[in-house]
Amino acid sequence: MTDSSTSGARRILVLGGTGTIGRATVAALVKRGYDVVCIARPKAGSGRKLTREKTTHVLQGAQVVFGDVSDKTFLAEQVFHGQPFDAVMSCLASRTGEPKDAWAVDYQAHADVLALAKESGVSQFVLLSAICVQKPRLVFQQAKLKFEKELAESGLTYSIVRPTAYFKSLVGQVGRVKKGKSFLLFGDGKLTACKPISDPDLANYLVDCLDDGALQNKILPIGGPGPAITLLEQGEFLFKILDRKPRFQSVPASFLSKIAAVLDGLGKIIPPLAAKAELARIGHYYATESMLVLNAETGEYDADATPETGSDTLFEYLQRLIDGTETADRVDYDLF
Repeated sequence: MTDSSTSGARRILVLGGTGTIGRATVAALVKRGYDVVCIARPKAGSGRKLTREKTTHVLQGAQVVFGDVSDKTFLAEQVFHGQPFDAVMSCLASRTGEPKDAWAVDYQAHADVLALAKESGVSQFVLLSAICVQKPRLVFQQAKLKFEKELAESGLTYSIVRPTAYFKSLVGQVGRVKKGKSFLLFGDGKLTACKPISDPDLANYLVDCLDDGALQNKILPIGGPGPAITLLEQGEFLFKILDRKPRFQSVPASFLSKIAAVLDGLGKIIPPLAAKAELARIGHYYATESMLVLNAETGEYDADATPETGSDTLFEYLQRLIDGTETADRVDYDLF
């Protein structure tokens, strides 16, 4: 591996580099001249479709160390041993949000990396978290918050970035609407709103944290360009660009909480179903909670108080999906 003392470039260790946000972040780091090292599983990406060769290709310009980020021995012996890093940047998150996965990845893997980073002299850590931890009701939110607290108290220069909704998590109905099906709404489609952010815009913001003192030692909620949009507005735009008469179908958000209750009950007999109940709770959460800054005094979400960055909008992204100039990699994000 290249030593930053000889190359002159700051050396950044990236976690979660094979996800779509991670890939965009690696590309942004490489473009700005950082010396980038990524940890990746031998079979990585959505559905574990990326082989070693494909991973090396999608992370072009970065050096890749293949292994399991949840294996502390691997981290100590093959990543940190004798290898200096100036900063760690994590885009790593549990794929399912199920309790076991959440504690293993959102908390423990990060805690292990943080401990080794401190031991080896790393001075900075940029963490991609999530804005939904403002109102923590789910296991993965608790796991993220526990690590956020440890990072803030670590003594390292830190940036905890809490983005709003991602484009890829909002486009699951494009395929069904193109097939002539209705657009599904929770309630009237106005229960929630968000300021969606694109992978490249979020990646640039994460990289900015490395050198912008105004973004350091802070928790940073961030959205894409406003205004905030509802699920109903997303559906209306989709029908507009497809030049079709809008067809909506309302689904009670309470349906998901009822599923969770049933699975919890069955989980007492069939334990794996208890973990699936958490997935239903996650679905209910996102169906009923806005991805915007939460006003602690009023308990209301505040679009105006939600910072913005970048220039890419969800509507432009939807247009590209319909045109076929872009595809959505969202194997791990299907709700509908």
